[in-house]
Amino acid sequence: MFSIGDFARHGQVSVRMLRHYDAVGLLPPARVDAATGYRFYTAAQLARLNRLIALKELGFTLEQVGRMLEPGPDAAQLRGMLTLRRAELEQRIAADRSRLTEVEARLRIIEKEGVMPDQDVVIKSVPAVRVAESSSWASGFEPQAISPVVGPLFRELSDRLAKAGIAIAGPAIAYYEARDDGTVGVHACVPVNVEPTAAPDFSIVDLPALEHAATTVYRGNVSGIGAAWQSLGRWVEDNGHRTGAPVREVTLEWTPDPDGWVTELQEPLAAR
Repeated sequence: MFSIGDFARHGQVSVRMLRHYDAVGLLPPARVDAATGYRFYTAAQLARLNRLIALKELGFTLEQVGRMLEPGPDAAQLRGMLTLRRAELEQRIAADRSRLTEVEARLRIIEKEGVMPDQDVVIKSVPAVRVAESSSWASGFEPQAISPVVGPLFRELSDRLAKAGIAIAGPAIAYYEARDDGTVGVHACVPVNVEPTAAPDFSIVDLPALEHAATTVYRGNVSGIGAAWQSLGRWVEDNGHRTGAPVREVTLEWTPDPDGWVTELQEPLAAR
């Protein structure tokens, strides 16, 4: 038999937790010394402890755990439950990392408030361009809403063009449209040199020319592109312009490492 301290060490839990599990009837010791009150456990009780902790980590209350331990799931069932719980936790961690990235981007924007932007802004005309386009929608303009939509759109569009034997003739273009219901239309486009015919799963359309657009070049991971957009928006207002819509993002350089991306931001200007 093990003392409560040795059993806690083998089971990788605290003595305090073992005492609590005893108090609520989930894991009473195999023997309690009548004279000293010391608790003793057997190695066989490690199996129950493992199941108890696993079920608790799955999110069940101790009351629910108690009911499930009698007779309790077998090893295969428990493995399946833990696998599902691991996937849920991984999704939560990914979401938390995404939120952390957004917070860090907002902090960088705040730190630059009142500081002259270091990005050059050029007003230029943008010619019309024929593109293959695939569209979907996002719940909002937040990066965590846009990124999971626009990335797959471009990958799927590239695959479909390859299957159709259509070559990509220029840098990728993304543009976004606010909808009346609060959602955002997300459009992934690549230039092509074919006739404007509809395809089953993408369209060939002509993006109109922009007579005047305020443009700037952003270098780096698009997770931080919000600062560049805000800087461009301030420039437009400070120089007495009004914005048109929709804005465009043109990927001038793409690398496997997103930190090496170069993106041109195009903000259409309304006629004065």
